[in-house]
Amino acid sequence: MLRILFLVALAMSWNAANFSTPASAKERVYDVVIYGGTAGGAAAAMQVSRMGKSVVLIEPGKHIGGLTSGGLGATDIGNKAAIGGISREFYQRLKTYYAHDDAWRQERRQDYRSGRRTDKVTDAMWTFEPRVAEKILREMLQEAGVAIVFGERLQREQGVRKHGAKITAIHMESGRTFRAACFIDATYEGDLLAAAGVSYHVGREANSVYGETLNGVQTRNAIYHQMMDKVDPYLKPGEPKSGLLPGVHAGGPGEEGSGDRRVQAYCFRMCVTDVQENQIPFAKPQGYDPLRYELLLRNFEAGETRIPWSPTLMPNRKTDTNNNFGFSTDNINMNYAWAEGDYATRKKIYQEHLLYQQGLMWTLANHPRVPQKIREAVSRWGLAKDEFVDNGGWSHQLYVREGRRMVSDYVMTQHNCQGRAVAKASVALGAYGMDSHNVQRYVDQNGYARNEGDVQVHGFAPYPISYLSIVPRRSECENLLAPLCLSASHIAFGSIRMEPVFMVLGQSAATAACIAIDSRAAVQDIEYAQLEKRLRADKQVLVWTGPRPQPRTMLDPEKLPGVVLEDGDATRIGNWIRSQSSSVFVGPSYWHDGNVNQGESKFVFAKKLPRAGVYEVRVSYAPHGNRATNALVIVEHAGGRTEKRINQRVQPPLEKIWIGLGEFSFSAERPAVVIISNAGANGYVIADAVQFLPVQDIQ
Repeated sequence: MLRILFLVALAMSWNAANFSTPASAKERVYDVVIYGGTAGGAAAAMQVSRMGKSVVLIEPGKHIGGLTSGGLGATDIGNKAAIGGISREFYQRLKTYYAHDDAWRQERRQDYRSGRRTDKVTDAMWTFEPRVAEKILREMLQEAGVAIVFGERLQREQGVRKHGAKITAIHMESGRTFRAACFIDATYEGDLLAAAGVSYHVGREANSVYGETLNGVQTRNAIYHQMMDKVDPYLKPGEPKSGLLPGVHAGGPGEEGSGDRRVQAYCFRMCVTDVQENQIPFAKPQGYDPLRYELLLRNFEAGETRIPWSPTLMPNRKTDTNNNFGFSTDNINMNYAWAEGDYATRKKIYQEHLLYQQGLMWTLANHPRVPQKIREAVSRWGLAKDEFVDNGGWSHQLYVREGRRMVSDYVMTQHNCQGRAVAKASVALGAYGMDSHNVQRYVDQNGYARNEGDVQVHGFAPYPISYLSIVPRRSECENLLAPLCLSASHIAFGSIRMEPVFMVLGQSAATAACIAIDSRAAVQDIEYAQLEKRLRADKQVLVWTGPRPQPRTMLDPEKLPGVVLEDGDATRIGNWIRSQSSSVFVGPSYWHDGNVNQGESKFVFAKKLPRAGVYEVRVSYAPHGNRATNALVIVEHAGGRTEKRINQRVQPPLEKIWIGLGEFSFSAERPAVVIISNAGANGYVIADAVQFLPVQDIQ
């Protein structure tokens, strides 16, 4: 008898050492615990409750919705038909809300135009005010009976208790403990997955890691949101020893295509209004440092004429205002420590971003070195007084475009986005282009400030996102899902990271969690057929059956006959804007003059040809109905100077990319010169490439 009692006591001792301690009477055990009150987290919580399971949604802050209620009202997705389930239900409710006249306090419903193509009649509304987004999300959560806990932050160091590969409980800084059968990390940063010991990556992988071309350092693709030419980065212009201006780092960008730990820039999405009685004027913040904006002012003085922001109109004469052009709301170089930083570090980064953007707006509205027309235009606007009322009109949510990214058994990559690889076990569709904001601002080899990291490659159809990309490796955790910090390369994540898709992934993750609980299986082991059946029943869109766009073709100049000069070989004079919008062009991009400053913009190709002779000269351009019918092209040759006018609205006749200018003699001593000018142009003027095809050698 004593031996039996001893064995029982020993077994009890072993159990206590190897399993979590029992929940106290005051601790509730949930089916699912969701950490992160983002829109994706909210969708996950609704789905768990709708499937009859108990759930708690834990939000470290005071608001629900993350960026969806944090100012990102200009919904980015690409193809709205790819969005279904709870996500689409949310946008449908927005349309119902704005269908009532009493929702329109500052303008009439029939007068509202966002400026986006989504204004046409659909079953949903994709532009909205921040406070309305949070209102609707809270209503949906309340209807679903979801318990929400605010103001609880995870203990990041030792806050996750595991038994083997399963999480049994998570602990908050306050001392509260939450237990569940399954957990979902719905944060932008991936705090829960990291604390659970799940593998992840921060920053950009080298192209070589996954056989990509758009990952890592991307100076060749840094064509949008770029500084003007020859902007001096030094405290004393022309004097490197004087030190660098704030926001610029020393040294070059790194080897092309190489990986680094840098993260694309963050900002605040601003909700501003031109209704004076609802405005908070842009004020000069305490701690304003004029040097922080010296680069902005020099960028204007170098020729920038545009307002550096991108406002999209929201209802009631408000906006969602985002970053635009070379020096704007993106606080480049200043967020690298965010993803893995402790709470104190993140608070410091948040405050630094807030100070930067407050100072930026005051500078644009008031500084005498800002062009007057820009000061006048910006001064018309102010922060919306009835938005973010607990934070002085500034969003509570920093735009964390990228934090940690899980590394699991399936990594979504550029190949998935562009259709070269098709993921199995689809739980959502990605439907946006591969998009990364600038990652760094550095000093180039000529001693000027440049931005790097902005990549915008579009032109592909919606594609499936694998279930395996939202669950960890089985050996690391069997009852955790990460729909926001999913397993994806940097550039693929740039396509997936849209709020509607996060909501779809959140719902899919919650569905999988409930199935895993019912099956008493690890989340990696559930039957996909069962998951797919429920997702389809809940109106999720898992397969794209719609039209597929024509892919873009970037012709390699080194593989073309003759001597080809592309845009990188040219000198630009005046206002030129880089683009990749056309379906076919030579090299990495082409340029247009913005249809402004007529007669002031020239694109000069000049190079000595390998030998003297007669050459056929061709130029390429991307046609469109808004182009000039009389773009001026000048050829300087051995016989003098020849001017031609070409119609850039029609497709080029030679190989659908080139138009011939004639045959000309060139010497070997002097450069062959071709100039594209906007003098007298009646539309946009395009500059892409020049081709010299030898016809006859000159002896």
